[in-house]
Amino acid sequence: MGSSSLFSSLARRLEGKVALITGGASGIGECTAKFFSQHGAKVMIADIQDDLGHLVCKYIGPGSASYIHFDVTDENQIRNAIDTTVANYGKLDIMFNNAGIIDKPKPRILDNDLSDFEQVLKVNVTGTFLGIKHAARVMIPARQGSIISTCSISSITAGLASHAYTSSKHAILGLTKNTAVELGQFGIRVNCISPYGVVTPMCRKFGTIEVEVLREHLHSVANLKGLILEAEDIAKAALYLSTDDSRYLSGHNLVVDGGFSIVNPSFAMFKYPDS
Repeated sequence: MGSSSLFSSLARRLEGKVALITGGASGIGECTAKFFSQHGAKVMIADIQDDLGHLVCKYIGPGSASYIHFDVTDENQIRNAIDTTVANYGKLDIMFNNAGIIDKPKPRILDNDLSDFEQVLKVNVTGTFLGIKHAARVMIPARQGSIISTCSISSITAGLASHAYTSSKHAILGLTKNTAVELGQFGIRVNCISPYGVVTPMCRKFGTIEVEVLREHLHSVANLKGLILEAEDIAKAALYLSTDDSRYLSGHNLVVDGGFSIVNPSFAMFKYPDS
């Protein structure tokens, strides 16, 4: 089989599917929206970044993508985003809870403010909870659907981020497992993706470090060398969890970290001299 024939057989794996992506105007969400559309999905992009959201829709093309402004912490707005998606496209097959924030790390818990802690949990955890709740509302009658949430290696490894961010990602993992148990009886799969560090606008929000310097730092402490994790890699993981290729996968935390979380860097057993 030639390469073009192979690509043709693998392409458009979401033909006829409808996806809602929160935080879809930039970063991982933007990349996933474009990637899903390339595979045939109709995509609703939900975000607070209106200009960027409309640009993504323009890039994808009319008829294939729509944008809706919404605040992930407002249940009425999430309900409206879900209902608008169904009204526009007739159904909801894929819910990608990708919207989230990260706060500036303060290693000493004594220096952490309650308001900052609560805001991170409100966006990351409550927003994900509401996204799952209202996706389930329209998926249960259909007896099918794939719900995916962006988690983090901070869901399984401590000491990499702030107390608030780490707590929020542990909570998303727990919520994923709990809802997978409940919604499995309706044929609905619930999974999450835990990436290693990806340089996105959110990652660059704090500090003045240059993009390439940040990318090089993440690569220098990564386990898997020769590659740098990109937003496209997470979009591909989301694609996998959205298709029938993962049809019996639910309650799973898909860790995309090049083996970072399985090794203690304090040990140097497998270090090789430079060649």
